[in-house]
Amino acid sequence: MSLARWWPIPLLIGVAALLAGLDSHAGMRAWWDLRATLREAETERAELQREVDHLRAEADALESDGFAIERAIRERLRLAKAGETVVRLSNPETASPRFP
Repeated sequence: MSLARWWPIPLLIGVAALLAGLDSHAGMRAWWDLRATLREAETERAELQREVDHLRAEADALESDGFAIERAIRERLRLAKAGETVVRLSNPETASPRFP
């Protein structure tokens, strides 16, 4: 058997690999897009997990501490007990850099 007869096979494999790599629906570009989407989803999942952990800790505090329940109700309804003075500070996101 002569090797001269088999030279088109590596060429065809190379061309097929090149076309598969450039194919926008199933090639490397699609793989990169999927990897980027996966990274974004993992970041969002981590943020949501932090929020869940925070809410779970807040719920645990509300279940175990009567003062926490009272404080949460008063903060939500913006109420104060008789004789109390309520001081409201501005939201940190809207505060001026010079005057926090």
